[in-house]
Amino acid sequence: MKTPPRSLGPWLLIAAVLGPAALGAAASERYTFRSVAIGGGGFVTGIIFNPSEKGLVYLRTDVGGAYRRDARSREWVPLLDWAGQADWNLYGVESLASDPLDPRRVYIAAGTYTNSGVSNGELLRSTDRGDSWERTPLPFKFGGNENGRNNGERLAVDPNDDRVLLLGTRSAGLWRSADFGATWARVASFPDYDEAMPPPANPGVYVPQDVGINIVFMDGRSGARGAPTPVVYAAVSTPHASLFRSADAGATWAPLPGQPLGLRPTRAALSAKGVLYVTYGKEAGPNSMTDGAVWRCDTASGSWADITPERPGTGSAFGYGSVAVDPAHPDTVLTGTWSHYSPFDQVFRSVDGGRSWVGLLDRARWDHSSAPYTKPMSHHWLADLQIDPFDPGHALFPTGFGIWETHDLGDADAGRPTLWTFEDQGIEETVPLALASPPSGAHLLSGLSDIDGFRHDDLAVSPPGRFGTPALKNTAHIAFAWKRPERVVRSGNSYHGDVVTGGYSEDGGATWKAFKSEPPGTVGRYWRGEGPIAISADGRTVVWSPTGVAPHLSQDWGATWFPCVGGSVNLAVAADTVNPSRFYAYDTEAGTIVVSSDGARSFRAVGGGLPVERGRWGPAPGTIAAAPGREGEFWVLVHGALLHSADSGASLGQLPGVTATIMGFGKPAPGRAYPALFIVGTVDGSEGIFRSDDGGSGWVRINDPRHGYGSIRVITGDPRIFGRVYFGTGGRGIFYGDRAD
Repeated sequence: MKTPPRSLGPWLLIAAVLGPAALGAAASERYTFRSVAIGGGGFVTGIIFNPSEKGLVYLRTDVGGAYRRDARSREWVPLLDWAGQADWNLYGVESLASDPLDPRRVYIAAGTYTNSGVSNGELLRSTDRGDSWERTPLPFKFGGNENGRNNGERLAVDPNDDRVLLLGTRSAGLWRSADFGATWARVASFPDYDEAMPPPANPGVYVPQDVGINIVFMDGRSGARGAPTPVVYAAVSTPHASLFRSADAGATWAPLPGQPLGLRPTRAALSAKGVLYVTYGKEAGPNSMTDGAVWRCDTASGSWADITPERPGTGSAFGYGSVAVDPAHPDTVLTGTWSHYSPFDQVFRSVDGGRSWVGLLDRARWDHSSAPYTKPMSHHWLADLQIDPFDPGHALFPTGFGIWETHDLGDADAGRPTLWTFEDQGIEETVPLALASPPSGAHLLSGLSDIDGFRHDDLAVSPPGRFGTPALKNTAHIAFAWKRPERVVRSGNSYHGDVVTGGYSEDGGATWKAFKSEPPGTVGRYWRGEGPIAISADGRTVVWSPTGVAPHLSQDWGATWFPCVGGSVNLAVAADTVNPSRFYAYDTEAGTIVVSSDGARSFRAVGGGLPVERGRWGPAPGTIAAAPGREGEFWVLVHGALLHSADSGASLGQLPGVTATIMGFGKPAPGRAYPALFIVGTVDGSEGIFRSDDGGSGWVRINDPRHGYGSIRVITGDPRIFGRVYFGTGGRGIFYGDRAD
């Protein structure tokens, strides 16, 4: 990681801006952290019931870790919040397995990405249902947020000898453990295979990724308690021979005769009668699936039958991504479509082993009361289906928003509609991109990935709806006018085509209007194309810096835009909180701080020597924030260094002993004038979330090792409540914290 040079061009580098030359070790302060209620919001990729303990059920997500349901409260309990910044990669859960013989044991194959920039995956193992974990590093990577993450399960515990686990990987073959997951060895006998990955549908966004061995399970009926199960199945995401069977506990393997070819297996379920049900898609998902089918195989006779409920056809491109069998009624089967967007994904139910089917969701009733924002998009990305092994009327399926659940599955047999409720209490798997806490109105405004953003009038209740017009996929930046906080602006991109756009509110985010136009020459689609946006202290001037063009200003909500003279492109921009004419920006293309004193009409460089970063497609090279209530004062974050100016950039100082990734401001401590300063980073070598009440001279750590929350990407304090902090994570949603005393 680069650090700013010790000489900052014409600036004098001040060793400690507002305090002594050296910081003491950071103290700690007890905080209570709670989730800001949204209700779901992320992709739940799998549901896992324990077959021997009633009410024990887990779920896994692509970037938000894993959860266990509390049988009494019905809330989902997060299991990986202990993982901190250094362990953020563990929050992508590739697969999860619950021990059928000892329900206390649970295992997680954890790892978000397979690229070279992340650490290898780990096998997490628990003997107390996930309350604590032991970690086994593995010599390969997982892809919990990559192609095929909706497939599975690829991790399995032997139902006859629970010392034995099998794990399918994306590119390292099949692995086996004989000591409850403590050590692993590759199963050398598993056959070679060819995934034959197709070219990406959208080369600019999605790339082919290995999915590998995506389904593993054992036929417990074939063995006896205390010895490894002889009959084992494993599936590979390939359109060639994909289903393999071993009759000797994995010593030798052979493809299942007569199996269908041309599509990739996505999920499988084995009934108590020995009938194997398999769903297929042309692609592994989740980003696309343009064809698919459902097949059944009588494992005793080896005969196969195509039992697809609805066949994809011309103008109706979709696949199948989920299947479940009722453990108590082996002819009762559920299967779910994938990417059936016209009109929507469907769940089909059969009570005769797939010979006939009834669609459930076109006649279903929906209860959105726990998360009203889900109403426009009830069911999409149907990654899994599970029937409660202790209640045949109880079923769940996950979506791109969270979990839907019914307790009257049997009503479909009588021709009555099933009732589905959104049961995501405790699941907060959103990825916040922007947070703002204005001095009046709602205490919090949030911008999120995939689901726009919210005004949070009650932090404990899911908001009544998203921001809305303009309806954005990602709201990446939010800013309000400090003297007129009811005026708010935001920038982001749209659901259709990832087009850069933005909007404004004149009632504190309660209602929104789209800007009448975007700045001319706006370029960049998808990630970071939208660029930072700011609004003057009096709410009259909007300054927007989209990717690839010079910043522009507007004083008529986007009816006209004028280029800001001076500076380069891709500026990180902020408005002074007191003087409406002042704006500050970090010019990452030139490595300078530029300042405007004429309402952003022109910027002038006040010093250079900061790191230069070209473009805006990687991690943000630097950010700038104006100090609340203090004219001419701003802070800059650049490559971990925390810099400060109290004279509009005439001088710039760096805090010693401190590195930070994000920062924000809150209400001053009692008896103090300077706003509280929050950072995520390190103070004298200690990593965590910190607060300073004296402008960076002294710090207190406000989280503890049990509450790391993975990657924390945005933070702000509350200007009305001393000590209150809000922060957004890379998959666990938004948290707010208050001093415990």
